[in-house]
Amino acid sequence: MNLTEFDVLLSPLDFEVLPMHDLEKTCCVVFDILRATSTMTIALANGTTGILPCGTIDEALAARTANPEILLAGERDGLRINSSVSGGVDFDLGNSPREMKAEVVSGRRLAMTTTNGTRALKACSGAGRVWIGSFLNLSMLSQAICDAKQKRLLLVCAGTNNDPAHEDILGAGALCELLWNHFDEAAASNSAHQARQHYLDNRNQLI
Repeated sequence: MNLTEFDVLLSPLDFEVLPMHDLEKTCCVVFDILRATSTMTIALANGTTGILPCGTIDEALAARTANPEILLAGERDGLRINSSVSGGVDFDLGNSPREMKAEVVSGRRLAMTTTNGTRALKACSGAGRVWIGSFLNLSMLSQAICDAKQKRLLLVCAGTNNDPAHEDILGAGALCELLWNHFDEAAASNSAHQARQHYLDNRNQLI
């Protein structure tokens, strides 16, 4: 791995400014453990042909207009988006892994919008590579990062509303731990050290 810089954004307030930065040589991994990136991981495992992250409800509705076969998925305030929130359209799915059954999503494309997770993904759209991170795909993710040979790795914790989320930092810290021996520790930022230590301090309490 050729990493020269390894950073973790711990707060949602940090990812809002990413579109203003040159991310062409950066790999971004977005963590929204509860629940967008976990839900996306299950949807992909169950055969969805693709997930379009949408920053707003209107963006998701526009995707449906352009492609009537697309499934609408998402939440606001933890609840599936219904017609009273969207202005007339009930979404097909919420933001729960349990809803992403193979018989529903296999062979279908999703347009998904959530309070934080999809906004974080959109903020990373200028990156050389963007991955979703969850506790369900950490091993494969660490291998993909090692194979990518990008110079900069940025782990983005989506958080909850405007606040950091304990579970996202745990996920980012777990990935830090998996990667720690694969690069020069001097490349890691203070926040990468903090996330890794947060995971090490709490890993025995994970279910």
